[in-house]
Amino acid sequence: MDARFLGIAELDETPAVAVVVDVMRAFTVAALAFGQGAEKIVLAGSPDEALALKARHPDWVALKDGPRAAGFDAVNSPGLLRSVDLGGRTVVQKTTAGTVGALAVKEASLVLCASFVVAGATARLLRTRACGSVTFVVTGDDGHAEEDLACAHYIARRAAGAATDAAGFLRRAGESRAAVELARGVRLGAHPDDVALCLELDRFPFAMVAAPEDSLMVLRPHAVPGRSQKTDTP
Repeated sequence: MDARFLGIAELDETPAVAVVVDVMRAFTVAALAFGQGAEKIVLAGSPDEALALKARHPDWVALKDGPRAAGFDAVNSPGLLRSVDLGGRTVVQKTTAGTVGALAVKEASLVLCASFVVAGATARLLRTRACGSVTFVVTGDDGHAEEDLACAHYIARRAAGAATDAAGFLRRAGESRAAVELARGVRLGAHPDDVALCLELDRFPFAMVAAPEDSLMVLRPHAVPGRSQKTDTP
């Protein structure tokens, strides 16, 4: 598999297959939302779009980065999201990096959104689809976020069929600037458990596929049969 690792600003063309990585915290939050029963996630392009969608659909759950804000039901924190009832509901998500990255590659034939909690299933889906060329969109820190790079490198190795020890990749992510800032309470709208939840490898058995639906970019879980071990082999 030919893998490229690019920041959002480095995307010079629409890739055929894109894996958009945001470990801390957008796509950990998205996976947790599905784990709590959410039906789908609408990826919003701006806070105003998220609020407009919420206004048209009052039963939808709108969330964003940072502290709580008027009109939004939740914040982009896996720890804080655990207390929100999401059974059968639609979530509208707007974040600084993750949703921006997914919308940047919305024309790709396959768009996956990923983090460590769905890493194994994401890799298995790439193998199942026999994807020869994959662009990993590293969303954080202008493409240099160590936690996103570590996750992208890990998924790429597993997608290529290599037995891979996750420990080093998780260590890189746990020592990243984002992890340190979350642990120290520098970032608003956070929970003390956020870092640990973001580093929980292969918690969920599904990948997350984003595709256009009625002019919106919608993320849904996609079950991927296969091994659940931390080190997949061909």
